[in-house]
Amino acid sequence: MGTTGTIMGVSRYLKEVNPDVQIVGCQPTDHSSIPGIRKWPEAYLPKIFDKSRIDRVIELDESDARTMAKRLAREEAVFAGMSSGGAVHAAVELSKELESGVIVCIICDRGDRYLSSDLFD
Repeated sequence: MGTTGTIMGVSRYLKEVNPDVQIVGCQPTDHSSIPGIRKWPEAYLPKIFDKSRIDRVIELDESDARTMAKRLAREEAVFAGMSSGGAVHAAVELSKELESGVIVCIICDRGDRYLSSDLFD
C-alpha cells in the first residue's frame, strides 16, 4: 500500500461485486525500505484510506521484495520493480495458507525505474 489509491478503488469495486472477496494490503517491515510501499503512521494516512476496506495486511521484508523482483525478471520475463516483487512475494506466502481460491496481485511498477539502483545488480 503506497498512497492507498489503488487498493481503495479496487476494494470498493470488488466488494460491491462480491462482498466475500478478501482484500490484502502489503506494508514494509519497520526496518525495510521498499519504494512504492509505505507503512503510514496513523496521523499521516491519506484521507482516502478506509481501514474497513482492507481485510488483512501482510508485512514484507525488503530482501524478500528484492529477491522476488529479480525472480520475476529472470524466471517469468516480468520486468517489474521492488514493490511488485513485494506484492508477488505476499501473494505466494498467502497461497501457502489456502486450500483453494484465486489470488490476484497487481504488478504496479516497471523495472526500468530501478536500472540506476542496485536492484538488478
